[in-house]
Amino acid sequence: MPGQASKEDDTMAKKTVQLIEESSVRVLIVDDHAIVRKGIRALLSEAGGFEVVAEADNGQAAVLRAQESQPDVILMDLLMPGMDGIEATRQIISRQPQTRILVLTSFAADNKVFPAIKAGALGYLLKDSSPSELIRAILQVHHGEPSLHPTIARKLLQEIARPAELQPTPEALTAREVMVLQLIAQGLSNQEIADRVAISESTVRAHVSRILAKLHLASRTQAALYAVREGLTDAGMRAEA
Repeated sequence: MPGQASKEDDTMAKKTVQLIEESSVRVLIVDDHAIVRKGIRALLSEAGGFEVVAEADNGQAAVLRAQESQPDVILMDLLMPGMDGIEATRQIISRQPQTRILVLTSFAADNKVFPAIKAGALGYLLKDSSPSELIRAILQVHHGEPSLHPTIARKLLQEIARPAELQPTPEALTAREVMVLQLIAQGLSNQEIADRVAISESTVRAHVSRILAKLHLASRTQAALYAVREGLTDAGMRAEA
């Protein structure tokens, strides 16, 4: 019924507002166009629950601002003068692995998407997305969940359906490494995995490094996609049930 649908929409809107208000997310905006940075800052200010801690207009500045401001989420453009967003993502993740990076760009070409994901970006959004989609993507990435524009998601699904050029090493994953891989696929951070499995975060990092080496993968996102493709996420849910 129309009245019931309206009430459900209102309820959903209130829940979204509540989620935003309860989330205090520190954001670094990286884009070489001042008008884009200003627009995003205004959007986040109006939405509430976000603090723009810094801005940068190129990759090198982004690396410095990330170290200085310690943001929760970085909105990263890709094409910028000097250091581009892909290299900036790679450097930031290597130094601050807890930082979540959401690519926000106009480009959906394979030579941008896959390098960005391999560099460590947890999300990839196109600039034609709506304000509500951007807010939702920031929150998802902040909570450790991959967030992909539908166009990008299709590209990744097509990519993982192709046979791998390098096969996994003969050395199989241990039971603990499989468990860690399943938790990575659920979007958990190293600290969250450590708390779940009752081990130290440094031990989790060691497990993740061995998983990536054994499977010839370059990032946590690739590991998560591998787990989905191999059905390990379903196995993990059945084991926990």
